[in-house]
Amino acid sequence: MQPHLIVLDLDGTLLTDEKVISEKTLHTLFKAREHGHEIMIATGRPYRASEVYYHQLKMQTPIVNFNGAFVHHPTDPTWKPIHEPINLGIVNEVIDAIHDYKFYNIIAEVMDDVYLHYHDEKLLDIFSFGKPQVTTGDIRNYLKTDPTSLLIHANEHDVPSIRQHLHDVHAEVIDHRRWGAPWHVIEIVRSGLNKAVGLAHVSKHLNIPQQNIIAFGDEDNDLEMIEYAGTGVAMGNAISPLKNIANEVTASNNEDGIAEFLQERLNL
Repeated sequence: MQPHLIVLDLDGTLLTDEKVISEKTLHTLFKAREHGHEIMIATGRPYRASEVYYHQLKMQTPIVNFNGAFVHHPTDPTWKPIHEPINLGIVNEVIDAIHDYKFYNIIAEVMDDVYLHYHDEKLLDIFSFGKPQVTTGDIRNYLKTDPTSLLIHANEHDVPSIRQHLHDVHAEVIDHRRWGAPWHVIEIVRSGLNKAVGLAHVSKHLNIPQQNIIAFGDEDNDLEMIEYAGTGVAMGNAISPLKNIANEVTASNNEDGIAEFLQERLNL
């Protein structure tokens, strides 16, 4: 069998709801690598919040973070990183406009520096993973460089109207996604970026053709990646739009969906 590239989203896909990799899935992925297949992660998380899983899987491949805005090779310093942040002027325009809507907080990330518009202990618990430098206060005053991503935390009811504004006014310069429940967060990156863009860089580096890519996902930030892959696989817990475009649907993230699919498809 020709080598395949197995691409793994983290939350809701590789990870169970307890944020761990099951023993069965871990064993299956190790077995796939023993058979000559490559494994990589493509996530909306920053690297500091995905590093533990990268090392648990003993990976030797590049990783896609921030939904494609940052791609690098943690174990090969000669591999040139790709970092495509959002223009700071655009970010300030977005923040100005968002104040016309109801929202809880705004978060900007510059690689491993985190900026919180308002102090929020619950958000600090999430974004302090990996011990970043955290700054609290009006982002327009403190942020001095182009951020990798911008996040807007709002009430579920207000998310659609905020996204509509972003689409109407800033569609040419930014792309935005929605986190899955229970967090109603809009995640913004530079226009034209998504996991598929990062994946294309990595597959080219590994010399694995598009038809030999198997990608797993569950949310709307996986749409382009699932469509791009030769075999796009939606988890059983995936949103309906992802299942609709996927080539296959497997069991859920809590039912070893990745392991079940790979054991059958790759004869592991």
